Amino acid sequence: MKMASDLVRRMPPYLFSDFERKKVELAKKGVDVIDLGIGAPDLPPPSFLIEMLKRELDDPRNYTYSPYAGCREYREAVADFYERQYGVKLDPDTEVLALIGSKEGIVHLLQALIDPGDAVLVPNPGYPVYRTAIHLARGTPIDLPLDAARDYAPQFSAITPSTYDRVNIMLLNYPSNPTASLATIDVFIEAVMLAKKHRFLIAHDSAYSLLTFGDAFAPSVLQVDGAKEVAIEFGSLSKSYNMAGCRIGYIVGNKEVIRALSILKSNIDTCQFLAVQKAAAVALRSGDEAAKENSRIYEERMKAMTVALWQIGVPVQPPRATFFLWVPTAVGYSSAQFAARLLDEAGVIVTPGTAFGSAGEGYVRISLAAPKERLLEAVRRWKAIEWEGRP
Repeated sequence: MKMASDLVRRMPPYLFSDFERKKVELAKKGVDVIDLGIGAPDLPPPSFLIEMLKRELDDPRNYTYSPYAGCREYREAVADFYERQYGVKLDPDTEVLALIGSKEGIVHLLQALIDPGDAVLVPNPGYPVYRTAIHLARGTPIDLPLDAARDYAPQFSAITPSTYDRVNIMLLNYPSNPTASLATIDVFIEAVMLAKKHRFLIAHDSAYSLLTFGDAFAPSVLQVDGAKEVAIEFGSLSKSYNMAGCRIGYIVGNKEVIRALSILKSNIDTCQFLAVQKAAAVALRSGDEAAKENSRIYEERMKAMTVALWQIGVPVQPPRATFFLWVPTAVGYSSAQFAARLLDEAGVIVTPGTAFGSAGEGYVRISLAAPKERLLEAVRRWKAIEWEGRP
């Protein structure tokens, strides 16, 4: 009896599911595991958001089906946020679509837009779900290398004109997971010029757009003149407002792309619970200070962690965004070997860089989604291991 399709059988297991399994196994053995692997916020949503959600739960009207595109209140809040944050005007009826989290939207976008064999440029290193989405849509991934010397900006010149002519979609992600790099508007200007010249779509994942430090600002690709002709952008409330479990996000931009995705989604899901959408609308309209406080907490953790790592001889550059550190491994260890030893001997979970593509070799990603005391305890355990090379 056939129990799985070839597509599923050829799909590697989701890395973070494997980490969760190992974490449970170690916990059963009495190991105090410090999980710095998965990027799941450990902070609660702001109190006003929780109170809003409680009120909406008492309204029986929220228990009907949502409009497929998302309720008007939420779509208007997304449009208002873009005008306030970026000076970008959006039509909430044609240029905004509610998503059940940006991860879901990325996977469904590829299915809505490409045919088997179509080429997709994917950042290397980059969020693993991009390659999963291409696999599920039976597309062909082509590496878009990132330049470590230029804060992991895309190496657009590494792609030949003939390859660009084959491309259907270019995936971008800034602030970046896993490298924590921040793009300048010039990166998006060049991307839009290439997209118009070679007639492909830009899909920009901006899940960490509000999680920035100091005076850093994460621009939107839609701020580029004419970007709506060739670009869409994903957003999420998971990181900025700690609503990860609520599964709420959005896609904005090119209305033809929005329409194609809405057709697919209307045949697959009936959008997110209305109470969650309405609470998310309030977050986008009234949550600026909450998002800033969120960033302040992560910045404090980031500074403490980078100092502690430098003190044990681990050179790590302090990022200007996200809640990740992109950290070099000890000399003589692959990313996987290093992460395995840290887990086995210290009970600390980090993500091997190769989970994000071949260019991640030699690095691990550390999540700052843990209290500062736990982060510093992880460094103490790290130091206690007798590494043959650098700590």
